[in-house]
Amino acid sequence: MYNQKVLEAFAHPQNVGEIENPDGEGTVGNATCGDIMRITLRIENDVIKDAKFQTFGCAAAIATSSTATQMVIGMTVDEALKLTNARVVEELEGLPPQKIHCSVLAEEAIKKAIEDYRAKQQGKNIDKSNVEYV
Repeated sequence: MYNQKVLEAFAHPQNVGEIENPDGEGTVGNATCGDIMRITLRIENDVIKDAKFQTFGCAAAIATSSTATQMVIGMTVDEALKLTNARVVEELEGLPPQKIHCSVLAEEAIKKAIEDYRAKQQGKNIDKSNVEYV
C-alpha cells in the first residue's frame, strides 16, 4: 500500500513534538478518518526556523506531517504558504489515492499556523500609545 519513502517517514518521523510558546500554531482534523494534526512554528524575521508536529492518525498522516515540516524549515512565510499537498505527495513519491487527504491536512495545518503567526504579528504592531484606559 505504501512506498518505501512513506514507510521510512512513518517509521522515523522528523520534527515530532511541540514548540513551546510557538510563533504560530495550527490544528486541523478530519472526523471521517480520525486524523488530527497540530503544527507549531518558530519564525524569525518572516523565516521559519523550526517546525514541529503532533499527529494522531495513520501512517500517511504521520509521514505527511513529518515531510511537510521538514520542507518548510528555512522557507519564508510567503514561500511556505505556497506549499501544496501535491508537493508533499511528490516529495513522498506518492500516496495511495485514499490517503491523499492526509497531505491536504498537512498543507492546511501549516497555513493555519502561518495565519496564527500573522494574527499575532498584527496584534504586536498595534500602536497603543494613543489608547486611553478608563
